[in-house]
Amino acid sequence: MRFLVIATIVFLGSISCHPQESAQYRACMEKAKAQMSMNSCAADEFKRADSEMNGVYQRLLSLAEKDPKATAKIKAAERAWILYRDAYMEALYPAEDKQLAYGSIYPMEYAEFQTALTREHTKALRDLIKQYDDEGQ
Repeated sequence: MRFLVIATIVFLGSISCHPQESAQYRACMEKAKAQMSMNSCAADEFKRADSEMNGVYQRLLSLAEKDPKATAKIKAAERAWILYRDAYMEALYPAEDKQLAYGSIYPMEYAEFQTALTREHTKALRDLIKQYDDEGQ
């Protein structure tokens, strides 16, 4: 019985559970043969997530533009989030010489964490849009 429980845990842990990954990222990683290629795939995925977030942010601003106070607060919140994201990433990887401390996988991990934070923030922006959009999104 104990073997079955351990085997189940190992099997479930081996399944890729990254719903935030795009099809482009998965395809890129499948083709990647070296760490440098994987780093590039992760950087491209972050760019996609960042672009999506910026689009949602612009939509939010356009919906809130009727209320200058709301627009100012949204912009302040976005600036604060960027400061938080950057500080969080520095706390996650505090070493001065990051490449030396964290190795060749560092750029990939950094981009993956940034992507995850960005996707979470995009979801929060979408939730905020509901305050200003009668149709929601």
